[in-house]
Amino acid sequence: MTDIAHLTALELRDAFAAGFLSPVEVAEHLLTRIDQLDGVLNAWCLLDPERTLADAKASEVRWQREEPLGLLEGIPVAVKDVFLTEGWPTLRGSVLVDPDQPWKEDAPSVAALRRHGAVLLGKTTTPELGWKGVTDAPAYGVTRNPWNPTLTPGGSSGGSSAAVAAGMAPLALGTDGGGSIRIPAGFSGIVGMKPTWGRVPHWPVSPYGALAHAGPMARTVADTALMLQVLSEPDPRDAGALIPDHLDYLAGIDRGIAGIRIAFSPDLGYVEVHPEINQSLDAAAHAFEQLGAVVEEAHPGFSDPVDIYNLLWNTGAAQATRHLTDGQRASMDPGLQEITADGATRSALDYLDAAAQRGELAVSMSLFHQRYDLLLTPTLPIPAFEAGREVPEGWPQRRWPTWTPFSYPFNLTQQPAVSVPCGFTGDGLPIGLQLVAARGHDALVLRAARAYEQAHPLTDRHPPIDKTINEREV
Repeated sequence: MTDIAHLTALELRDAFAAGFLSPVEVAEHLLTRIDQLDGVLNAWCLLDPERTLADAKASEVRWQREEPLGLLEGIPVAVKDVFLTEGWPTLRGSVLVDPDQPWKEDAPSVAALRRHGAVLLGKTTTPELGWKGVTDAPAYGVTRNPWNPTLTPGGSSGGSSAAVAAGMAPLALGTDGGGSIRIPAGFSGIVGMKPTWGRVPHWPVSPYGALAHAGPMARTVADTALMLQVLSEPDPRDAGALIPDHLDYLAGIDRGIAGIRIAFSPDLGYVEVHPEINQSLDAAAHAFEQLGAVVEEAHPGFSDPVDIYNLLWNTGAAQATRHLTDGQRASMDPGLQEITADGATRSALDYLDAAAQRGELAVSMSLFHQRYDLLLTPTLPIPAFEAGREVPEGWPQRRWPTWTPFSYPFNLTQQPAVSVPCGFTGDGLPIGLQLVAARGHDALVLRAARAYEQAHPLTDRHPPIDKTINEREV
């Protein structure tokens, strides 16, 4: 059998049902692996082995009685430390949050996981308030990439992506306000999906408003679909959530994509892309043609909306920190201090103007999808870079959105988008492709991603982080 650490959630579920493995055996194995690896990667900010094993034991009993709670019975899941989790502190990467307070509620996503019998392994790292596309924070330090620990795994769901990529968890919760699921999925060589805004109920309300999505992270598209099935269940605390579509995201995932119209935009018409990423994306576009899709090179036609995004993002950060004193602000990540200061200078009219432009962009993409079912782009224009930096060394700009131009436009438009591994650089770093569909077409994004993954599987390649375990055992 494949090493437990590299089994998918669906494989684990089958093994539990057949009695080949128990949730306790799997939880113990993964907790040991976390102990062996996390000193290098720093993907976890909270572990509670006693509670995790107690939950695994309860799941084991349910399997023995043939009474599983739901779709994720016994499956270990990592929770990004921005989701409220009953009994565990939610620090969001900040030293300014008091951990010694009652933690009585689960966020909707966490509550859905528990309803379906998932075993929570612990909480994963995030930059302070999830503000940037890499993962380092005053409360946690620097999180590192399993493919090369000198490099970043991306962010802000970087702890979750590192945990999944390194075989410390088969599934993880992430959030995405400008690429924070897709960026680390791309850098870490896993699958990450930003669903249509409102598809996954989210509470408390994010300070980043309608930019912020919650979603699944996994090693395969099928596991991503399984997790989305659970996360998309309704929760009355999110008044803006979509009415559930009651789709079985797994049921139609293998229907193929013959006849699907795909616009291939390798650079959105204005992005400079690393040559090796260009080569991988050209090959991926050809692969979609071989799968029966109608692929045409075409750009959506918008100019870089980074100024719109920055205004909405920075004002959200300013709102989230407006209650802090000057002394408290001095303890924040310096970059977060800068963007909150910028956000605080913007007027209500500035914000409303940016919101109107966001709406116009969403309409333009809605019209674009009258001609094309899907948009294919790189997930990122560059490979992973040095950990602990907001931008690569020598980068001409200071802020993180300038190196992730393929992700934040589709937070502005609220469309579903998924990142799927599509190759490696000559240095062995993952390359990701992004598929984007019209609002509400989450199932189509998954189906296309699955078709590509099945034709060009990369899940048999694992990061060389296992060498760390071997070296420590020698």
